[in-house]
Amino acid sequence: MADRIAVVDDEPEITDLIELYLKNEGYEVYKFYSGSEASAFLKREEPDLAIMDIMLPDIDGFALCRQIREVYTYPVIMLTAKDEEIDKITGLSLGADDYITKPFRPLEMVARVKAQLRRYKRYNQPQAPGAPEPAIELEHGGLMMDVKTHECILNEKPLALTPTEFEILRILLEHKGEAVSSERLFHEIWKDEYYSKSNNTITVHIRHLREKMEDMAENPKIIKTIWGVGYKIG
Repeated sequence: MADRIAVVDDEPEITDLIELYLKNEGYEVYKFYSGSEASAFLKREEPDLAIMDIMLPDIDGFALCRQIREVYTYPVIMLTAKDEEIDKITGLSLGADDYITKPFRPLEMVARVKAQLRRYKRYNQPQAPGAPEPAIELEHGGLMMDVKTHECILNEKPLALTPTEFEILRILLEHKGEAVSSERLFHEIWKDEYYSKSNNTITVHIRHLREKMEDMAENPKIIKTIWGVGYKIG
């Protein structure tokens, strides 16, 4: 049975675009152009995931998210043209699972939907004996990593990473928002004692990663240097 996704946005071109890409992935899509329409549906139906704009002509996305969280735990992705930190904090504090800013890349949106559904099913449904483990996805903005398949995509383009580069990026993504020391990176990857020249090894791999991601070393947007500590993403 196909997963059911509710999409709420007052811009038909946005809902139609989302519907097109989600249907191509086999999802069943329910479209709504106002908060009141969506609210009535969400009171009588339980989709597997909801994507909703914050700015709606009547009931806003925050109120809809609050309504859902009173009863259900399925994933909610907030969609908005506003790139303000307060909106993100408000949405997440109300129980939203993710936040996408317009304009967005459709393939990134699909990847986030898949990741949220996998996480939800993994944490809320028992694993059948002998069943394969679900794919583990990590993400930051347009950067998507599938740990199981060792695939990495940045802004819809695949990144050709060496195993070492992949591992460094994986560790940074798993600790997104935290400063990870060069010593910790070296120890986790090479399983060896850290010494002074080890830092040069990490520095070179970080430089190669930035080059492949076109992340300018002078002002990096993805992998940031925390001087005297190490590196972080987010």
